[in-house]
Amino acid sequence: MSNKDLLDNIKKLRELTGVGFKDCKLALDETKGDIDKSIEFLRKKGIAKASKKMSRTASEGLALITEKENKISIIEINSETDFVAKNKDFISFCKELSEINFSSLGNLDKLNEFKMKNGTSVKDNLVSLIAKIGEKITIRRTNFFDNKKGLNFYYVHSAIEKNIGKIISIVKLDGVVKGKNEGIGNKIAMHIAASNPLAIEKNGIKKEIIDKELEIIKAEITNSGKPADMADKISKGKIAKFINDNTLLNQVWIMDPKKKVSDILNENKIENEVKVLSFIRYKVGEGI
Repeated sequence: MSNKDLLDNIKKLRELTGVGFKDCKLALDETKGDIDKSIEFLRKKGIAKASKKMSRTASEGLALITEKENKISIIEINSETDFVAKNKDFISFCKELSEINFSSLGNLDKLNEFKMKNGTSVKDNLVSLIAKIGEKITIRRTNFFDNKKGLNFYYVHSAIEKNIGKIISIVKLDGVVKGKNEGIGNKIAMHIAASNPLAIEKNGIKKEIIDKELEIIKAEITNSGKPADMADKISKGKIAKFINDNTLLNQVWIMDPKKKVSDILNENKIENEVKVLSFIRYKVGEGI
């Protein structure tokens, strides 16, 4: 094979795989210039390279939503650095995944097996992207809001493009009438993004979370030297505040500190009371 033919094949292989010059030359050398075998060789090499990177921490990335006919899907895809989160190939991959996630109704297993536009599965494309970019990339979590009851609203904080950002919240409301009080939906979603509630109301917070918080509160009070009977009384007040601060309906409304979210819902009643049926908030990297 002449140098010109080799360079042409390297160029073609790079276009097909997105892999660097040296790896493409190595693959062609190993397969005696066979493009198809070289792609297979690089895929195997990519899998090896990807597996080494999976022990790293990926806490950057993007959250994306797709919204159609009052249905909304949400997905978080993580990278190791914010630099990669701004990479065109990464963003393009995330956008296509967001559309697939909508079609898969937020089912992560189905999404991973879904064929992308290039005819290859999501999980295989993920491996190729990791090999190309050189960072750990993970599809962390997904969710889906159907249109069977209520109306869905969302808010994207500091969007880098439409429906793409670092913090995204979705809320499903009942009692909202289009053209009358639907403006409340986006405001509630914005509040959720800013205030990060754990649940709609008290019974939605997991018992172990409350128990752990109570344990911490009691320990802090006891360590401050206060007697046990006083510690018990103070802890009840503190845990009540913790519950109010972390339940959506009891939180102070971000647009008017004199009101609670429950007050705002009551004020926006048209025919039936406005109820929060469910919500979710994704902050990229949170908890990793």
